[in-house]
Amino acid sequence: MKAFRKSGAYAGLVLIIAVFLLPFYIMFYLSLSGPADSIAQEWFPRAMLFQNFADAWSKADMGRALMNSLMISIGAIAVLIFCAACGGYAAARVRSRLNRAVFHVMVLSMMVPGIINTVPLYIIMRKINGINSHWAMMLLLACQCLPFSVFLYEGFIRSMNQSVEEAAVIDGCTKFSAFWRVTFPLLKPITATVVIMQGVGIWNNYAQAVFFLQNQNYHTLPLAISTFFQTYGADYNLLAAGAIIGLAPVVLVFILFQKQFVKGLSSGAVKG
Repeated sequence: MKAFRKSGAYAGLVLIIAVFLLPFYIMFYLSLSGPADSIAQEWFPRAMLFQNFADAWSKADMGRALMNSLMISIGAIAVLIFCAACGGYAAARVRSRLNRAVFHVMVLSMMVPGIINTVPLYIIMRKINGINSHWAMMLLLACQCLPFSVFLYEGFIRSMNQSVEEAAVIDGCTKFSAFWRVTFPLLKPITATVVIMQGVGIWNNYAQAVFFLQNQNYHTLPLAISTFFQTYGADYNLLAAGAIIGLAPVVLVFILFQKQFVKGLSSGAVKG
């Protein structure tokens, strides 16, 4: 009976994995096949048409869009990590009613959908000349991800021992110096968690980018793919190739930070 239950559990797990991987299989199939190939008739394309990726890259102008996405994402994540780490450290180490009140207000702000703020944000962006601007988009995306990131850092830092920081202060370090030189290097697991969890949202951001990056020269990868879909909606092979190109950087980042990401989640990243 025990063996039967174990086999049933494995069978269910395999079924879940198969259902999850099926859309990706279809996407890869279409990206490497020609217009005449049908996934209903064959399991593999008749010929591996890697030219689909080259065509999608050139027709969607993905080179420029990829550089825009990289610039905005790296800048936003850098600002986010610095501000969130400092805010999480202050929330975890400074014990006062005002500090906890500010932290709770920040946590409550996570319940507000970002799309609600689009109109006031658009007014602010126009006043600061932030429309069609990389730096303004970096700050906007970093601010949107800040509350949840502070929440993650606060839970992680609260679970850490303060003895090393206290020793650094006794040796002559300031509070900020002790944080930057001693505490921050120990935050690699939670930093990797923030990079993956928030970086994916920043990379895939479309709702704000479509309003604030109106000039095609500033389009990010999601905007370029959206425009490409509207233009070549009937050519599923090119659409699938374009989607894989947009997905590849996210998968690569997850592979690079996978171990730190799991460690961050299991070492207090989601505790509060």
